Amino acid sequence: MIEKEDLARIARTRMPFGRFKDRVLIDLPDEYLLWFVDRGFPAGKLGELMQITLEIKINGLESLIDPLRDA
Repeated sequence: MIEKEDLARIARTRMPFGRFKDRVLIDLPDEYLLWFVDRGFPAGKLGELMQITLEIKINGLESLIDPLRDA
């Protein structure tokens, strides 16, 4: 079950490392998130949020996140 707090975090949390450092999770390219599917998502909350982000993007539900940006 996706929690509303997780959706808000996806709208505001910035990637802390890598090629897309400082980009908000919902703005990460699909291909980048899919790369982690093969290699493993980071441990902890960041990895969980990235997995949820991928599910949101795959299902075309980015509009759920838009109202939560900078809210």
